[in-house]
Amino acid sequence: MGMLRGGTVGRRFTILYAAGFLASGIALLALTYLMSGVRLAAPAPGNLPSGPPDLVAAQHRIRELQTQLADAQGRQEHRWAVASLVALAVMTGLSLLLGRLLAVRVLRPLRLITAATRRITAENLHERLAVTGPSDEVKELADTVDGLLERLEASFAAQRRFVGNASHELRTPLATIRASLDVAVAKPRPEAQTLALAGRVRTELDRVDHLLDGFLLLARAQHGAFADRTLVSLGELARDALDARASDIAAKRLGLDTGVRPEARTRGSAVLLSRMTQNLVDNAIAHNQEGGWIRVTADTDGSGARLVVETGGRVLDQDEVDRLGQPFERLGTARTGSEGSSGLGLSIVAAIVAAHDGRLVLRARPEGGLRVAVTLPPAVPEVDAVRAEVAA
Repeated sequence: MGMLRGGTVGRRFTILYAAGFLASGIALLALTYLMSGVRLAAPAPGNLPSGPPDLVAAQHRIRELQTQLADAQGRQEHRWAVASLVALAVMTGLSLLLGRLLAVRVLRPLRLITAATRRITAENLHERLAVTGPSDEVKELADTVDGLLERLEASFAAQRRFVGNASHELRTPLATIRASLDVAVAKPRPEAQTLALAGRVRTELDRVDHLLDGFLLLARAQHGAFADRTLVSLGELARDALDARASDIAAKRLGLDTGVRPEARTRGSAVLLSRMTQNLVDNAIAHNQEGGWIRVTADTDGSGARLVVETGGRVLDQDEVDRLGQPFERLGTARTGSEGSSGLGLSIVAAIVAAHDGRLVLRARPEGGLRVAVTLPPAVPEVDAVRAEVAA
């Protein structure tokens, strides 16, 4: 019973099939033995009958023949029993093999459904199992999973639309508040308290604008559908991002080590990939110590174009680092605050990488600091890309 409760369905199916075959074989052999016919019994010993010598000799011969026949029948039954047990053992082994083959055959559609379901993530909810065949339990299960995926896709799409629409709608009242501040400050001889309050409010408005930009970009990246795919050099994007933040790097006295190659190219959205690179550089500067260092490399390997940003600093917990790809996650800080950071930087990076079918690896360096590695598919020539789209 323990073997039936544990293990895979295929193993349980195989054991049940072999056990059923073994039980039916034993029952068949027992019925065959019981219905095999009348068994001859050996004559009981006794005194030889009296009479003429010829009759006595004949009766004695008959007794000898009956004894020999009974012995032969006993030996035949013994051989039959041994042969039956051997055949039953052989057929038990064959039934295990046959049961395994049948289990593989019967459970194959379920394995296909499981593999296809594992391939479907939040980025490709539009895919369906689309199992064909007779209307049986397996097809009913596949149709149920397809219905669930359809509802999930609708829910994710509604969530993304809400984030995008809400971010757009919030810009109007923010613009009104900013205009009101400008009017209040522009009055003749404004009070010092008014100027201080306006400065604080303007700082918070800038943070909200930055947060809304992050929401819009995150919603676009998570949607994964953009038509501005072009050939992009990660090396050039890294140089542009470092040049744009050169003053901040110098103000923090950060050592910079670069090894970017222009041939580190991929195909994707130039706007999103540029924002991804900027976020990585911004994160390396903002979460670095005074007088620290940054190392940025962009090259190619067998898997595609790779961009790596490393920083020094304190030793980090890998469990906390693994959560940095989620929105509003920060190292060692609460969900709110943290020097004006929105907490969306690396989550936007993760969404952009996923939208480009890439891979993001966050690793806490044993010596201290963080290593962020982005690997994107290699650039496909334009002609090959068109052929691939036509073939699809």
